[in-house]
Amino acid sequence: MRKVLLLSLFVLGLGFALFNFKGLAHQGKFDSIVLDFREDIPAAQLTEQLEEIAQKYNVDPHLNSLFSVADNIYIVEGDKQLLKALKNSGLSKQTEYIEPNYLYRLPEPPEHNCSDSSSEPYSDYPTNPTFISPNDPYYSQQWNLRSINIESAWEETKGSGITVAVIDTGVTNVPDLKDTKFVKGYDFVNDRVEAKDDFGHGTHVAGTIAQTTNNGYGVAGIAYEANIMPIKVLSSSGGGTVADIAEAIRFAADNGADVINLSLGGAGESKLMAEAINYAYDKGVVIVAAAGNSNQNASSYPARYPKVISVSAIDASGIKAPYSNFGAGVDISAPGGSEAGKILQETINPNTGQPTFAGYQGTSMAAPHVAAVAALVKASGVNEPAEILSVLKQSTRRIEKDPLNHFGAGHLDAAAAVKLALRGQITFRDFFHWLRDNGYLNPRFWIDGGTIALLPKVAMVLGSYLLAWLLRNYFPFGWNWPLSFGLVAGSSGLFFLQSFYIFDLPQWPFRVMGSSIPELGNTIQASSALNPIFASVLIPLGLIVLLLGHSKWKWLAIGSALGVASCLAVSAVASPSLLWLGSGIFARGFLLTNALLCFGLAYLASKGEGQLIS
Repeated sequence: MRKVLLLSLFVLGLGFALFNFKGLAHQGKFDSIVLDFREDIPAAQLTEQLEEIAQKYNVDPHLNSLFSVADNIYIVEGDKQLLKALKNSGLSKQTEYIEPNYLYRLPEPPEHNCSDSSSEPYSDYPTNPTFISPNDPYYSQQWNLRSINIESAWEETKGSGITVAVIDTGVTNVPDLKDTKFVKGYDFVNDRVEAKDDFGHGTHVAGTIAQTTNNGYGVAGIAYEANIMPIKVLSSSGGGTVADIAEAIRFAADNGADVINLSLGGAGESKLMAEAINYAYDKGVVIVAAAGNSNQNASSYPARYPKVISVSAIDASGIKAPYSNFGAGVDISAPGGSEAGKILQETINPNTGQPTFAGYQGTSMAAPHVAAVAALVKASGVNEPAEILSVLKQSTRRIEKDPLNHFGAGHLDAAAAVKLALRGQITFRDFFHWLRDNGYLNPRFWIDGGTIALLPKVAMVLGSYLLAWLLRNYFPFGWNWPLSFGLVAGSSGLFFLQSFYIFDLPQWPFRVMGSSIPELGNTIQASSALNPIFASVLIPLGLIVLLLGHSKWKWLAIGSALGVASCLAVSAVASPSLLWLGSGIFARGFLLTNALLCFGLAYLASKGEGQLIS
């Protein structure tokens, strides 16, 4: 057994060696640097230090904003060369850290603009609110709201009393936000109180969260009785700095925000950002962010931080939107739209500043769906961020086969989330039962899990050892590590590796190492159906032919044949899904027949052998 473990570790190490380590180059862009001076430095000493930096490096250190005073957050313009020089200058004694002031942007795909430009009210439309359907005339085009079962959720709550901070390009009070409640925000780009939108993105996001609803005009919002806190951190070009975003998060937490929506992202890890997220989280704020639109196997920053709910996007048919990131870090999926159906809200035309109804697509559109439902959950009496995340995850529409973690816990369901929240506080027992009932493993730190059905895998491994034990009764042989490795490789593989999603690294090596021989044919394509060529006697037969003449390694082939026999037999009962043959009687017959052939092959290969001295 020890040798099997060592070989497994070797294979795992080899898999890592084969990785394309693009994560090493996954660095963000920046043109300025953050200097976080310690708070206990006397003012005179700090002033002296800043003057010295200015003279030595010919820069102008300045507070990031008026909210930077307490934390001593200073910014200097500079590149990688200056960053290196500052880190080697001896400033470490006066600073908590020196890091790039990364530039984050809107993660929108191209071609996401207006689907309609009307801004006229619909005075002839009925204005009698109902619980069945709102009277907003464009509501019929909001497939996304119906897909999350929002109408049933509205029967219980509409988010009254909850404040959602929209940290984005700002929010402009367009006509369909006329009756939406706003609280004081801030513009960190221009350092002023009024956080008006000059891009259109933030207003669109705010509309998804709390567009005025049942007003006989325009469209509906999800938590339309909630308050919006507009915070501008992105300029008219759609870009902004980590320092502004981090201070915006702290501002929101200090000014009564219950939920924060971050429909933005980029590359580069930031201590300043991580501290701000932890600060807000510890104050009970739920933080939601877009996973990103690069179709990559990892969430972008800030969605990838552990205390942020990362949201991937689905289209109107419920499949992953083609642009959406997936895999590592993704917690949940929500409507983000696609070319076949976008997310419609009222916003502004960035060229004219005039109101317009526009269809956007992106994980930027998916995130506010989750933020708004989080507001509904909090309005229903669940307060702690961890508990709200548990409610959101437990109430999703579960996706049975999601090997690449496209959807996290599943599709967002507002009605189910509110219903679960109204039951009372979520306990550890509730969460344990959810894990038990669904058969899921979800590691959540820098390794982030997909899903594994444990029972069939365990049955396959135990079955392979049972077959080996039966064979041993007829032809005595000694247990040896090639046999054990063959049993595992043929039956289940190192199946726990299939749930590992590591940021910025390709997933296929984990899926290969975590697959049994019959699963190799479909693992790279992430298909849930077995390939009949691999899920048959062919590979065990090939191994027997190649290794039968070797006194020791033939047991690897024999073990593999027994393992494949067990895998095929269990699959025939639990999930008989085969490419080209479907999942009916023909698939079951094929799998059972080949299981018997594999066992017969192992029987013949071991026939006449005596005790093996290993």
